Amino acid sequence: MSSLQSRIEETGTIARAWTRIRVNLRASAGARLFDQWLKPIELVEDEDVECVRLTLPSPFMTNWVRNHYAERLLLEFRQQVPEVRAIAIETRSGMPTAVSLVTAPAQSVADPVPAAERPALDPRLTFESFVEDPSNRVALNAARALAAPGPVRFSPLFLHSGTGLGKTHLMQAIGAAFLEAEPESRILYMSAERFMFEFVAAMRARDTFAFKARLRGCDLLLIDDLQFIGGKDATQEEFFHTINEVMAAGKRLVIAADRCPQALDGIEPRIVGRMAAGLVVDIKAPGAALRRMVLDRKCAELGMDVPEPVLDLLTTRIQSSIRELEGALNRVIAYAQLTGEAIDLDFAIATLGDTLRGARRQVTIDEIQKVVSTHFDMKPSDLVSARRARAIARPRQIAMYLAKRLTTRSLPEIGRKFGGRDHSTVIHAVRRIEELRDSDQDVDGAVRMLLGQLEG
Repeated sequence: MSSLQSRIEETGTIARAWTRIRVNLRASAGARLFDQWLKPIELVEDEDVECVRLTLPSPFMTNWVRNHYAERLLLEFRQQVPEVRAIAIETRSGMPTAVSLVTAPAQSVADPVPAAERPALDPRLTFESFVEDPSNRVALNAARALAAPGPVRFSPLFLHSGTGLGKTHLMQAIGAAFLEAEPESRILYMSAERFMFEFVAAMRARDTFAFKARLRGCDLLLIDDLQFIGGKDATQEEFFHTINEVMAAGKRLVIAADRCPQALDGIEPRIVGRMAAGLVVDIKAPGAALRRMVLDRKCAELGMDVPEPVLDLLTTRIQSSIRELEGALNRVIAYAQLTGEAIDLDFAIATLGDTLRGARRQVTIDEIQKVVSTHFDMKPSDLVSARRARAIARPRQIAMYLAKRLTTRSLPEIGRKFGGRDHSTVIHAVRRIEELRDSDQDVDGAVRMLLGQLEG
């Protein structure tokens, strides 16, 4: 086979791999995120099989994919085509932007571990750019303490929280601060998923020595998303020995997961024991003040002047995740840039319709009953009693109406929560309040006020 034919076949292999990867990404990321950010990616088919080139239509989208999916894309390509060593993420429109080159680590015994291995850290994720408030202050102080040079005060540091609350930011900030203080130190940051991939690849190549030496020779090892190796026995075996070596050598170890060690599913008890023996710190859900500070800082970074009502909307409606909050702001800005429309409240609501509906706080029937009884100066038990006096019956109907509107409970379930009433009673209550809202200002005003309390 000629060299030209060989290169043509290799290029075709990359194209076929890209087709399969797009299917995988859509399944794992979900249709909405895929359509918004990943579907616009195009593969540049050239003769360089070792470095895959991917392009996007704008610098804004290029930066987002680089920051959120560069490592995942490299892993996907290497799983499909082991010859791939790097990916380059570029902007295809000709607009100026930095090219992001993500390379795979060497896995050959012949390649020694460098004297100062430079981890793939995002330069924006530092302690200085981390927004502090009481929900994350303990975690931030613990991260700073572990990153400080000198004797190791505690190891491992185990950070846990729900998704998008700052674990990865703090881990990368630890790496950046420690590298600045100790420029010749060996630092390695990777996800547990990448740990598993590289370990399996090393086993298949019958070359695990370099993999083990690379991890166990670190001065600072950072492993993110530990929950992803749950149930992977062989990977957990290697992970256990790795952390044992790092801890026995007095080196720094940082682990992050979406829950505390004892709550991790499928993780061996001996690993849980090692994690629990260190400093375990949780990051709580962000308060309104923190969410607003994050938005203000993000707008300043992007050089964008976003109207106050839009920022208030995002702050109020997206409460569970800083990452989702920043993503919503990014989406509004990106859509405005792509459509040429001005950013205002109507534009933000139209752009973020699904996001805002998905972020709406889940309300319970018990909460509805409590709020309604407080509003009408009565006892919650009155709402579930058999009493039919109008002073009781009307608030009960309003509470049933709110339960139908704000919860996903079925009509029979709602009836049972109101003293075992039949579903037809709930239907009558809902229809009656809908009628009164059109004709009775007092009822409509009360419902509006209660909706504001429960949804806010």
